[in-house]
Amino acid sequence: MDAPDTVEGRFELLTLHVILIIERLRSEGETSAASSQALFDAYVRDLDGALREMGVGDLTVGKRMRALGGAFYGRAAAYRAAFEALPDRTPLEQLITRTVMGEAADAEPAALADYAMRCRAALASSDDMLTAVPSWPNP
Repeated sequence: MDAPDTVEGRFELLTLHVILIIERLRSEGETSAASSQALFDAYVRDLDGALREMGVGDLTVGKRMRALGGAFYGRAAAYRAAFEALPDRTPLEQLITRTVMGEAADAEPAALADYAMRCRAALASSDDMLTAVPSWPNP
C-alpha cells in the first residue's frame, strides 16, 4: 500500500481504520454510541501508551494527546467529506497522499484508496455492527 513504516505512517493507518469503524457504528444510530465511544477510548489509550513507550515524558504527553485528538477529528471530517464525494476518488486520494503518504516522493495513493473503499463497503454490508463486533474490554 506504499504507506511509510514510520510512527506517523502507523498513526495514519490506525486512525483510518478507527474512523472507518466509528463511521459505520454511527450509521447504527444511538444504539451504537457506547460501542463507538469504547473504540475511541481504546484508541486514545493505545496512543497514550505508545507515546509513553517512545519515551515522551509525563509533562509532554497531555499536550501531544491534545494534538493527536485534534488530528483525529480533522481526519474524521476529511475522510467523511472524501467518501461523500465518491465516485470521484480525487478527494480521497489527495487526502491519503497528504496524510498517510506524507513526504514520500513516489506516493501512489490508489491502492490504499481502493483498500479503504473495500473496507468501507465490507463494513456497510455487515448486518449489525453491534453483534458483529465483540464487546470492547475495559482495562
